[in-house]
Amino acid sequence: MDGCADRPETWISARIRALYLDLHAQGHAHSLEVWEGAELVGGTYGVVLGSAFFGESMFSRRTDASKVALAYLTHRLRAGGFTLFDTQFLTPHLASLGGIEVPRAAYQRLLASALQGRAAFDPPGYGEAVAGVSQRSTQTS
Repeated sequence: MDGCADRPETWISARIRALYLDLHAQGHAHSLEVWEGAELVGGTYGVVLGSAFFGESMFSRRTDASKVALAYLTHRLRAGGFTLFDTQFLTPHLASLGGIEVPRAAYQRLLASALQGRAAFDPPGYGEAVAGVSQRSTQTS
């Protein structure tokens, strides 16, 4: 979250940060970080409800670091049985990664189904290191 908030204008206030840390402690908020050696260079975070993942924000301090984070996150969500990845807005960046806009009625059906589903953010095979990609689970990415 701190990486996402590190910009001239941000909606991530101290109160929002504290609330997301509470959600993290309850198992509902998760972050995915991209590291280059000891330096955090990109990441994303969001909230899980049922089999839906609601992407909240992402950042990149190196070219394509947020793309790496989103590609890995998408793979991880599929492996965990997620049925909906809500990105809030379709940007050219997200469209380049396969994001699509869904009409409201279709989205409401997908959401209703996903909220009734179950998924795992930590599916089997996603331990400390997967296929040479190192991940860290922290509360402040």
